[in-house]
Amino acid sequence: MKVIQNQIFDAERALYGSRDILVKDCSFDGPADGESACKECSSVRVEHSFFNLRYPFWHDHGLVIRDSEMTEKCRAALWYSDHIAIENTKLHGIKALRECSDIIMRGCDVISPEFGWSSRDVEMEDCDAQSEYFMMRSAKLHFNNVRMKGKYSFQYTEDSVFENCAFDTKDAFWHGKNIIVRNSVVKGEYLAWYCENVTFENCRIIGTQPLCYCKGLKLINCEMEGCDLAFERSVVEAAITTPVVSIKNPLHGSQITAPAVGRLIRDIEEGTGTVQIQQKAGIDCACA
Repeated sequence: MKVIQNQIFDAERALYGSRDILVKDCSFDGPADGESACKECSSVRVEHSFFNLRYPFWHDHGLVIRDSEMTEKCRAALWYSDHIAIENTKLHGIKALRECSDIIMRGCDVISPEFGWSSRDVEMEDCDAQSEYFMMRSAKLHFNNVRMKGKYSFQYTEDSVFENCAFDTKDAFWHGKNIIVRNSVVKGEYLAWYCENVTFENCRIIGTQPLCYCKGLKLINCEMEGCDLAFERSVVEAAITTPVVSIKNPLHGSQITAPAVGRLIRDIEEGTGTVQIQQKAGIDCACA
């Protein structure tokens, strides 16, 4: 493996088409303002390096990035690439990851609107993220201990598992399919509308009008806080451990249990789902 160390690159396509290289303690910055530094590369390792120019890693195969920084000016950093590992790295440019596959991220700090679009097989652990439209149209995600803040996250996401996470994000999981969220806190308005086959297990759900227009929705041993007008026009199986502010028109086939419901609204003919009050003494009371 060729070692490239302690150098500054600012030219267009500075390392274009390189193979089997270690880039260490380098800076991609300067007056030439060149882009696409490592385009069409393979078997590249990057350590302790600084990226302040656009589009550095496009169409790359076999990429490891450790202990590095991509600034706000490093926009669209990784596109159309695969077999990627990123550790202890800052990704602070817009659209930092898109159309990529087979990605492992650990200990990273992401500040990147429109991050992760149309990516597949993404494993993220011990990371922080700030984003809008985070991971849209992505699939086969496995997140563990990820803290995310922003808007419109995980829209159209499929076949994914999220564990031990904290998401502060409105309009999350819209149109999501085949998703499990486990041991997590999900805070935000209008959670997971129009989703299909989504399960929340041992979760705390916070915010107005969650989980409407859903199919195959399950809540297992979940807390709900500030959740009004929940489950509108959804088919849901829900075991809730805290009182719910209000439930509106769960559809036929729904089975919902909770210790209390402030208001049950049924103002459409189809809103006939069962809502059961699980009293402390163990005596059930069905709500009409």
